[in-house]
This record gives sequence, C-alpha cells and structure tokens, in this order.
Amino acid sequence: MTAPLSRKTAIAKRFCAMFLAVFFSSSVNAQLPESLRQAIQSQSLPADAMGIWVKPVDSAVPIVSHNADRLFNPASTIKVATTLAALLELGPAYTWPTSFRSTAPVENGVLRGDLIIRGTGDPGAVSEEHWRMLRDLQRMTGLRRIEGNVILDASYFMLPTEDPGAFDGQPYRAYNQLAYALHVNSNSIRFHIIPEGNSIRIEAEPPLPGLKINNQLTRGNGNCDAWQRGIRYDVGRNEVTFSGAYPVNCGNYELLRTAVAPDFNAAELFRLHWAQWGGEITGDILSHQGAALNYSHTLMVHHSRPLADLIKVANKWSHNVMTRHMALSVGASRMGPPATLEKARVSLIEVLREAGVNTQGMFIDNGSGLSRVARISPNQLGQILQVGWDSPRRPEFISSLSISGIDGTTRRQYRNNAAAGQKHLKTGLLNQVSAITGYVRNRCNEDVMVVLLINHPEAHLGHGTRMQQTLMDWVYQSAGCSN
Repeated sequence: MTAPLSRKTAIAKRFCAMFLAVFFSSSVNAQLPESLRQAIQSQSLPADAMGIWVKPVDSAVPIVSHNADRLFNPASTIKVATTLAALLELGPAYTWPTSFRSTAPVENGVLRGDLIIRGTGDPGAVSEEHWRMLRDLQRMTGLRRIEGNVILDASYFMLPTEDPGAFDGQPYRAYNQLAYALHVNSNSIRFHIIPEGNSIRIEAEPPLPGLKINNQLTRGNGNCDAWQRGIRYDVGRNEVTFSGAYPVNCGNYELLRTAVAPDFNAAELFRLHWAQWGGEITGDILSHQGAALNYSHTLMVHHSRPLADLIKVANKWSHNVMTRHMALSVGASRMGPPATLEKARVSLIEVLREAGVNTQGMFIDNGSGLSRVARISPNQLGQILQVGWDSPRRPEFISSLSISGIDGTTRRQYRNNAAAGQKHLKTGLLNQVSAITGYVRNRCNEDVMVVLLINHPEAHLGHGTRMQQTLMDWVYQSAGCSN
C-alpha cells in the first residue's frame, strides 16, 4: 500500500507539472510543428529529454530543430559517423591485409622455422574465410609441415588492457568484445543446444580443439521466454559449463557467447583448420603484441572483403567489434601504425571536420557507441547524414543502413504499412538512451533526413522505441509534404 503524499511533496509535484506545461507552451510550441508537438505530448517521455532534427535532403534549413545543438549520448547511432569517416578516409574498396611470413624458406612442403601471421584488424574475418585462407596458403606455397612455431602477431593494434565486462558486467556477451588485430568471428562462439531423447546435446561452432564443454543440462518443462531458457553459462580457463533445466518443448536453441581470450581463439582456429587441410605443426602457437618481428620471407598476403561490404554488417546489425576496428583503421591510416584509441578518436573528428561537419564538442569514444561518454548533437548527426547524401560514397553509405521492415535492426518495425522499405535507418539503445537516425522517403516521394536522440532514465524501457515510431510516422506522413 502506497503512503499518502506529504503536503510539501504534493505542492512540489504540482509546481513541476506547471513548469512542464509552461515549457511546452513556450519553448516546444516555438520549435515543433503542431501535429508533431501533439504526437510528442501523447508519449511518456518529456520533450526536454529528446533532441530532434528533421530536414529534406535538398533544403537549406531543417523543418524541425528541437534541442538540436545539445550534446546527447547517441548510443549506436554514432556508428554512422564512424562508418562514413571510414568510407571517406579509406574508400569503399579498402581491404585489410593478413600477411604470412616465415623465418626460413618452404622446402618440399616443410618450413624449418617459424610461421608469422600478422593481422591488421580485418573486421569481417569469420571461420569460413579463415579456413579458405589456410587452404590458399597451402596451395600457393606447398606448405604442409611447420617444424617451428606459429606466431600470431597482433601488434598492429596497440591498446590498453581492458575488461570486456566493464561496460555492463557482461564480459561474455559478443557485443562487449574488445578489438584484437587477428580476430576471427569477433571472438564469439555459437553454442547449439539440441534436445535428443533423454539427454541434451551441446555443439560449439566453431569446435575449438582446446575448449572443454561441461554439459550439466537436464531436461525440464520451463518457459521458453525465460532468460536464456533457464540455461546457466559459466566460464573457466578455456572451458565452459552449462547447467540448469532446459525446457525441451522449446526445441533447438542457440547461444552466442565468448568463452576464451582472443589469442586463444585465433590459435585454436589455426590448429583446427590447419589439421582439416592435412597440415602438421610440431611447435607451439604463440601470441605476440610487442615490437616488429624479424622474418626473411613473405609467403602470402590475404585480403579481407572490401569496406563497402563490411559496413553493411556493421550498420545493419550494429556490430560493435567491427566498428571499433574501422575506427582504429582510420587512425592508423591518418597517423600511421600501430593503431591506438587516441589516434582513432582524433582522426575520426578530423575526417568529419574536413568533410564540413561542425565537430565542436563532439566526442567519439571507441567508434561503436558502446560508451557512456560519447557525445554528439542532433544537428551534428544531421550534418553527417547530409555529407553522406552529398558524397560520391552515397550508395555504399545508405545501403549499409537497416531497411525498415526488411533487414537489420529495424526488420520487425514498420513492417505492415506503406512505409515498409521506405526508410534507411540506424538505431541505438543503451540503458537510459534511445536513438534513431537515417533517411526516409516520405509519402510525397521526397527524401528526408531524421535524427532523434533521447537521454532519459526510462528511454530504454519501450518509451524510446514508441517515440521513434511516432516521429517516423510523422516524417513519412507530413515532413516536407505540402498537403
């Protein structure tokens, strides 16, 4: 039972309500079209907690500018800044090289020396590509047997030691993984939970040879909507334990998690794929992140998929690790390797400023938006959209954004109405932050740029998403249309 309000508390609440009413009648009325003002008033979030910027692509001035110069935490919408800067600095055809070097020649299929694998941060390296890369190494060089060590050289990135769980206490979540110059699968593993008769089978993809899986799952009849379907996931040193009662009526289930350090992941994938191609190794697989290594032979250079392809994954699916790598690569391109976080921060701002964006007060932390200190204003984010629209890189940039009702993070939104497929958007969500930005083709067949940034204690609890829907509906129906 709720205790009655004290007289002072009641007076304070009435004063607060009067203040908000005055705020709406003066500040907000002056900045927002009446139809949009009414739509905002119907929501659960105060107008002062949000920044809005709306402008047709061919207009000189915005048609909505509300708190547009205030700095907000943008969450993952900052990825549009990172990816556009990467396109402008590196170009859409840019690829990340992974070089294979050795301390001795390959003779009759044998390397009597060390094999050095030097990565530069390929953001899109996945198991299938790694598997083919080792096949190419064997085919091009004839190498089958390594009688020295394999050295994983990740020194292209010079980064401080960090805790992947520092942001939200979830160190084994894939989105929290830190940058590493020889990442494969962004250091994540897909665990398949498969009910089978009276038991439950667990398969890891990829099946790292050195990873031990302790399967303590039992059959259960719980709720399929329960957290991780009742599975407890614990990580030890190169081993994982699954426990709990899994509701078998839920069928197969997948859990994407991290289980090992990135250098261990890279080493075990080499061991796995090298053996699958019939290769042998008699030495160890070692990790190196210090000074440049000596070598006498370059055996092969593998190139990643081009940037234009990879930013589609980064933006459509809001891939944090990929955008971290892109930010670091921009820094290394401008200021030389090794790539550092400070070089990335400085270089991203420089590229955007040179493109015509007012970067005053803007702070891009790690490029991904997984940050409590990143800051940008709706006006600045709108300027980035305008640069992207005016740039020769427009096709690559816009096609990297989620298409409403079709793919990416907005595939389930705006599905069953005329606006489906008419928006290219980037979303952002953190505790207390909800954001969306991108391009809308409105009902009048005009292209409109939109930014909505919300910072409020309840922004992430569904209220922010509803406000996004309200604004997007208004833009589609009304923004730029004369009738």
